[in-house]
Amino acid sequence: MTPPPVRVDRLVTSGTFSLDGGTWEVDNNVWLIGDDSEVYVIDAAHDADAIARAVGDRRLLGILCTHGHDDHIDAAPDLADRTGAPILLHPDDEVLWRMRHPDRKPDGALADGDVLTVAGTELRVLHTPGHSPGAVCLHAPALTTVFSGDTLFNGGPGATGRSYSSFPTIIESIRERLLSLPPETVVRTGHGDPTTIGDEAPHLEEWIARGH
Repeated sequence: MTPPPVRVDRLVTSGTFSLDGGTWEVDNNVWLIGDDSEVYVIDAAHDADAIARAVGDRRLLGILCTHGHDDHIDAAPDLADRTGAPILLHPDDEVLWRMRHPDRKPDGALADGDVLTVAGTELRVLHTPGHSPGAVCLHAPALTTVFSGDTLFNGGPGATGRSYSSFPTIIESIRERLLSLPPETVVRTGHGDPTTIGDEAPHLEEWIARGH
């Protein structure tokens, strides 16, 4: 019997993002990648109840954080406590994590070059600093997709106007780590609609000229 294919599901949750003394209403994409028996959650945002329902009775292998901004991690401890799944974050973003969860550390680290496997499908960790120091993207070559967090959106790079961000660094990350992927690669973003590498690549020089 052929095993059920790996699939990607999107759950949109709503809440707030706070940093540098400001707070904004946001809608976040929570991505689930797996099959009928096991799954990873990418960015446990805002609503642990809704995420747990989306996971269902599958084994949650881990909660993968593309970065440490509070809107992407606020539901992670609750989800981890319910499921026993580890929370994984790049260590360079622990300073941001501690702003939201000072009494709870991530359970493990994501590092550039790590390979995670779910339902026979590899997820490769790409360290893409700029939006935050420890921002990562998760590339699934077999699915021709990359989960970009807030590094690359439909229409340009993630914001870099707040603490711990750097516009030159995010441009370098996008140029070196993302635009080198096949143009048909679907970019599944942290907010808003997906895009493709091929649709975004022609605009790199425009983003640089704009400078933000």
